[in-house]
Amino acid sequence: MSQLNLPSLSISVRTLFTGYLLVMGIGFLMAGMQILLTHGMADGKIGVSVEDVVYSYHGNRNSSKLEVKLHGSMKDKANDKDRATLVKWAREGAPLEHWKKEVQPIFEANCVQCHSTIPGLTSFKEYEDTAEVAKVDMGASVDSLTRVSHIHLFGIAFIFIFVGFIFSLAVGINAKLKAFIIAIPFAFLIIDISSWWITSIFPSFAWFTIIGGFGYIMAFSFMWIVSIYQMWVLAGNSTTYSSNEWSDQP
Repeated sequence: MSQLNLPSLSISVRTLFTGYLLVMGIGFLMAGMQILLTHGMADGKIGVSVEDVVYSYHGNRNSSKLEVKLHGSMKDKANDKDRATLVKWAREGAPLEHWKKEVQPIFEANCVQCHSTIPGLTSFKEYEDTAEVAKVDMGASVDSLTRVSHIHLFGIAFIFIFVGFIFSLAVGINAKLKAFIIAIPFAFLIIDISSWWITSIFPSFAWFTIIGGFGYIMAFSFMWIVSIYQMWVLAGNSTTYSSNEWSDQP
């Protein structure tokens, strides 16, 4: 099989691969925005920091999840007066006697519309569920970590399989180096997911979450750029590329 490489692909196959890469590229941008709006606001400041990671997975042992969210990513969802009422209620131990008249109406007006419809979020309709998030923030639970970990491992791995599949047809890159680049995002994904679990116990490991995420994003970006360039720029040159990039034979 000769000419099995990115510049030599037919225009229909290049269009197929390009469509996939464009959608995945936009998907990564949306994922980045989502991280900025959720984990990135855990400390109440814009931008992902080590503190954000610590708050997200280890928790804020000096506060409650409710208070952290009200001062962070959910700050704009309630006015100052309502937010102060909820924080005061949480700090006082979430007393039941204040639930019906003072606290529940605030949740119904500001939170229930979204929280009652999105799976995995506290509904804030019942006292018992709401009182749980008003307790001291101990970070992500084992149930939560298990759910999010398996979703990310399965989902993101499929992205890297197909991006690596396309990149494997690139020309002009040493075979061993190419194999190393293809392996990088999988390795960093494991580091990223593992760091969530370790950070939930030892907050100093939060750095590994940032390193893991940065590592696989850089590897994805490199493979994305090289693949697009070779399919549409090199393919337009007069040079003929006759190599079979899936063969170990020179």
